[in-house]
Amino acid sequence: MIHQNDLLDLWTAGGPNRCMTWEQLLAVAATGAVVGLLGGVFGKGGSAVATPLLSLVGIPPIAAVASPLPATIPSTLSASYAYWRERLIDRQVVVWSAAIGVPATAAGAYATRWIDGSVLVTVTELIVVGLGLRFLLRPGDPHEVALVPGAYRIRLALVAGTVGVLSGLLANSGGFLLAPLFVIVLRLSIKQSFASSLAVAAILAVPGAIVHAALGHIDWAVVAVFAATSIPLAYLGARLALRTQTVHLERAYGAGLTLLGSALLLASL
Repeated sequence: MIHQNDLLDLWTAGGPNRCMTWEQLLAVAATGAVVGLLGGVFGKGGSAVATPLLSLVGIPPIAAVASPLPATIPSTLSASYAYWRERLIDRQVVVWSAAIGVPATAAGAYATRWIDGSVLVTVTELIVVGLGLRFLLRPGDPHEVALVPGAYRIRLALVAGTVGVLSGLLANSGGFLLAPLFVIVLRLSIKQSFASSLAVAAILAVPGAIVHAALGHIDWAVVAVFAATSIPLAYLGARLALRTQTVHLERAYGAGLTLLGSALLLASL
């Protein structure tokens, strides 16, 4: 009989973390649920939030960075489906972002061979704080009308290339950067940006996940537990966003991210 404090052997194919305690198992499941729900609501894969939380419960730094990425693929597709049913996904944005972002993501992921995992966790925490402040202080206008700016494809290429490199480097699907950049640079409406960023994030997560798996950074036990809760909650979060005033959700999310990122940064000092 396995007791609560026994180690639950969750063997991985060369992953950095070969076993989890029951407490870690539950923490990873809870993290997946929270990240899935928030990701579905705000059009993000959620790795930027998952990484510091997994690191906090004892998952090794490089595994905390890379392991949420494979689980991001089905969870973002789940949320994206809810937005697709409402015809909010911009196909041109998705196609161009994928075409440019995929090779850029692979290049960024490969570059992690020369960067320490602890550094990546710290960078992710800083990004969480910055993202939280952006949502808190400058939430999007839910009544904003989508406009097509000048040099649209150049803007789109710059967004996709930049986010692709950063998402590969930080093992993120890119949604946490895509959504605000789609609003600011491409001038999509808030919900269009959420819908399109989810679809692109699912695609950008693929090359990053492949490269990190080849480098032995992924703990597949963490992936399995994380995905089990994040997938259904991502769909639920997207449905919730479609029925809620986005400006209020953005402010609440921004406050939560700012507090979370600040607390994790202070804890790591």
